[in-house]
Formats: sequence, structure tokens, C-alpha cells
Amino acid sequence: MNTALKHWKEAATVILVAGMKRSPAASVPHKSAFNYRVLLLKRSGKSGFMPNAHVFPGGLAEASDFSPEWLDLFEPFRTLPNFGVGLVKQPPETRPPMFATDRLKLGSPVPGDVAFRICAVRETFEEAGVLLVVPRKDAAEHRSRSVPAALSELCDRSEMARWRSLVIQNSSNFIHMCRELQCLPNIWAMHEWGNWLTPIGLHGKQRRYDTAFYLCCLKDIPDTVQDEKEIVHFEWSTPSEVLRSFRDREVWIAPPQFYDLGRMSNFHLLSDLHDFAKSRSVEGCEQWLPVHLAATDCHVSLLPGDSMYPETPDYTGKTKSSLPSEKSLEELQKESPNLHRIVIHDLYTTSAYVNITPKYRHLPPLTSAALNSQSNHDSKL
Repeated sequence: MNTALKHWKEAATVILVAGMKRSPAASVPHKSAFNYRVLLLKRSGKSGFMPNAHVFPGGLAEASDFSPEWLDLFEPFRTLPNFGVGLVKQPPETRPPMFATDRLKLGSPVPGDVAFRICAVRETFEEAGVLLVVPRKDAAEHRSRSVPAALSELCDRSEMARWRSLVIQNSSNFIHMCRELQCLPNIWAMHEWGNWLTPIGLHGKQRRYDTAFYLCCLKDIPDTVQDEKEIVHFEWSTPSEVLRSFRDREVWIAPPQFYDLGRMSNFHLLSDLHDFAKSRSVEGCEQWLPVHLAATDCHVSLLPGDSMYPETPDYTGKTKSSLPSEKSLEELQKESPNLHRIVIHDLYTTSAYVNITPKYRHLPPLTSAALNSQSNHDSKL
């Protein structure tokens, strides 16, 4: 990990989705029904970052995620680019810094594209008890599987709980666990999805993270257990169910979760989402630093590509945390030919406006009208 960073810390998260078993009569879903669910975890009210928020599994990258000890475990794959994950088509000069950084210069032989995937797997195990690993002897075979399954047959539940406790105590124990259980983090099932940088706080200093987002599809919903410390509750829900609960003020999700659930809502079938995520991931991604704009009637979170997004955004927080404006949202919309923004009226009333073509073959989120129609339909199923 990059300990030289002053303004934020590196992290990784995984959008974990899993198929739902359906009866034969329901094998062909309605166009607005999903055959998969996504895992969200409710953070503790005592958390120092986004208390009570529903989030995807993930957390800080640790030195152990970059440990040279991983070289022995991944020995059969060390000659392959990024241990078999492969290289993206994106030119190195446009890669987000967390991926473009030469980790060898920081003392780690493990590429960032590998280490952040290890981090996402480890954090998912810590926070939700879901172990996204493959048997070491069968890793080459599992690497090519279309939709994998979480592995729970390596040991019994009590032994799994013991290892989980040890990993929570010390992240280095994740390496020891993989060595003893002869397994590998399933880095090949982690498809690069995006890179969000925590914006400058509206209300003073706050923790900031440079976070790699991955998407992982599982065949079936695995056994899941919250850690009762950082995480107090978990839910497997369809994207439309989460967005409806957010709209109804039953749960709170941050703008990145809102945006990415809207993107996932383009896909009703797990196989379609998986195929898209896998094929798109080789294109790379763009780092997004939301820039706050205070309109007279709402807050606007500007994203790269928007007409009002600054040419040189303030990454360090030296200037005002929110750009002032004496105009209403309607006026701002009319003045902006290119829209890529999240509009926040209050904590639970949020909309995404996107009329640009996303870079790197990504998709925009569905419009608010489409999302509301979708969630209203699913509530009646």
C-alpha cells in the first residue's frame, strides 16, 4: 500500500451479487424483475465513517495485501500478467493513480491490480463471512469459470469462524489461512468496475479514501454473517429493492452506491451482468472525484465529463469544499449541455443525470423515472 499518501487512504470494495433460485414457472422473469441479489452491509452507528450507511463489503488496503508471501502462493501464475488477471487496454498515462503506481518502487512485488483484489476478498470475509477463494490445486480451472461459487467446503463452520476471527485481529492471518487451507483469493472473479475518490467534506475534515470498486458474480447466495462490530446487519436484495428502500427512507446509501446500483439496474439477468462486467473490465476505468456545487435549492455532485466539472479539480482540499452558485437546479441544467451529475435534495432524495457517453465501455445508470418504475413493479411481485 502507498503510505506516502497524505490526503486519503487506499481501499477496495466489491459489489457482490448472487443468483436467486427460482421455480420453473418463474424461470423467465418479467423485464423489470431481477434473478439476482446484491449484498449490502449496514455499518455500525459508532463507525467513524458513514455510520448507519448501507455499503458494499470492503475496507482499507493493508500491508499484508502487498506482502511478498503471496508470491509463493500464486507461484503457478507469477509469469502471467497480473497473476492471470491480465492487462487492461487503457493507456498507462490515463490509469487511475492507485492502479498506475509502480508498487515495486514502494517495496512490493505484488501488482496493485492483484493486491486490491486480495484486499476486497479479505474484507468480504472479515465483514460478511463470505470466503471468495478457490482451491489452490484447481485454481487454473476455477480461473476460467463463468460464474463461480463462494467456497465453504475447505473446513467446517467452527474452523471457518476461528480463521475469520484471526483475520479480523490481524490481516496477515489471511495469508496464513490461505497457506494452511491450500486456497487462493479468487482474484480472477473480481472484475474492475470503477474508482471513486471520497470528495472533500462539506462539514469540515473527514476520512477520505481512494477506492477500487470490483464486481463479483456468484452462482448462489452464500452463507453470510455480520461481524457485530463494524457491521450490524446484512441484506441480500435486488437493486430495485435497495433503491426503493432508500427512496422510502428505510435505508441510507451513499452516492457511489446509488450510482452503481443504477448502473446494475440495466441488467435483469445475472448472466448478462456477469458477461458485461467481465468483458468491460479489460477496458479499464476512470478515477472519479465528485465536486460539490451548492445550488439554491439542492446540492449537486459533479462528475468528470459534466460541463461544469472543473478542468483542474482540487484533490487536496485547499480551497472551499463546495462551489457556490446563486442559481437553481433548473437554471444549472439549462446551462449545461453535458450532464454527469448526482443531484441531492436531501439525504434520501437523490437523482443521477447523465447524457454523456461513459468512458471505457461503461453504462450510465438508469434514469430516476425508470428506476422508480422498476422498483414499483418489483414491490408488486
